[in-house]
Amino acid sequence: MNTFGQIFRFTSFGESHGVAVGGVIDGCPAGIRIDTGLLAANLRRRACGDEPYTACGASARALREPDRIEWLSGLQNGITLGTPLAFLIRNTDTCSADYDAVRHLYRPGHADYTYQQKYGIRAVDGGGRASARETVARVVAGSLAQQILLRRGIHIAACVTQVGAETEPERIIALLKQVAAEGDSIGGIVQCEVTGLPAGVGEPIFDKLSARLAYAVLSINGCKGFDYGSGFLGVAQRGSELNDAMPFQTNRAGGILGGISNGQPVTFRAVFKPTPSISREQTTVDDNGNPVTLRLHGRHDTCIALRAPAVVESMTAMTILDLLFQMSR
Repeated sequence: MNTFGQIFRFTSFGESHGVAVGGVIDGCPAGIRIDTGLLAANLRRRACGDEPYTACGASARALREPDRIEWLSGLQNGITLGTPLAFLIRNTDTCSADYDAVRHLYRPGHADYTYQQKYGIRAVDGGGRASARETVARVVAGSLAQQILLRRGIHIAACVTQVGAETEPERIIALLKQVAAEGDSIGGIVQCEVTGLPAGVGEPIFDKLSARLAYAVLSINGCKGFDYGSGFLGVAQRGSELNDAMPFQTNRAGGILGGISNGQPVTFRAVFKPTPSISREQTTVDDNGNPVTLRLHGRHDTCIALRAPAVVESMTAMTILDLLFQMSR
């Protein structure tokens, strides 16, 4: 499935080392002037990470890709027409030679094996659709959704709150430098907050706001976990400690009750695994099942979580806008 949403619908296409990645957005209202400033800022955050971690853990390729958007349809003088918006971003800094040594190997921690089993073929260069390069198209679509939500007074902000076991920026930077020097990688946590969302957003049972957000965020490459409000930390607490006294003196529920927004800020966290591409020695097998020892070379992130906040915001924005459009039908 390459399409997300029911009314505000986004379809992405393209592979990591293909000609381009891009998308088609359907269901966007007419008359929206594209905020190029917001779009450029979010694309830069996806490429470089948020301050103070800019360029601290991003790959060389991510820093060099210009990410220039080519709008193919749906715009006139920068204003949406209400028709499908199609766009692409060309891949300009590919290096297929980086993958010559692994064309017949299954890289540990990657989707090589599962894609091969599912399709009988896989895009070796860069991992194809399994690469985080695909998320650049999500940021374009999500930035448009963010812009529409801002008009309604709804703000979305995500940031890295933890890398490994560290939570202080200075210690995180020191840890990243250490891990990079060791030829390794490390995971992190991104926290997101949505403010200005009115009560009543989300559907009972299967289209709960919490469920839709989890579906959206867990679709991001490398995301391994999602919780909201007190989340997993609340398992050691009692109901008397976790219940929010009315009228919402606290927000341990994370702004969601019964799967429906309660008017409080919606807060959630997403866990991102360590980048599977590392230069340390690993064991694997080739296409014929023969054991192989390998070291991966190329341009890889030390911590993919650093570049995830813009993607988390984008998926959150598309989720909420789609639910709001469903409510207005």
